[in-house]
Amino acid sequence: MANTAQAKKRARQAENNRVRNAGQRSKLRTFIKRVLAAIAEGDVEKAKAAYVTACPIIDGAVSKGLIHKNNAARNKSRLNIKIRAMA
Repeated sequence: MANTAQAKKRARQAENNRVRNAGQRSKLRTFIKRVLAAIAEGDVEKAKAAYVTACPIIDGAVSKGLIHKNNAARNKSRLNIKIRAMA
């Protein structure tokens, strides 16, 4: 357990950040799953709409430091490839 005041504060901050990051990560995964679900249904328009909605969420995760920018680019690219393959 933390002994110094500085270590105690860092422990509090780490817990707050962990909770916040968990929510943001869950949101990110949810929007990606919505795109994949629309692709699985075979609905091109719904998939495109879900993709357009998911892109800013993915980019926001990068700016918040949840994922690396290359990870975001890879996710968006793979989703876009699957959508284009449907058409």
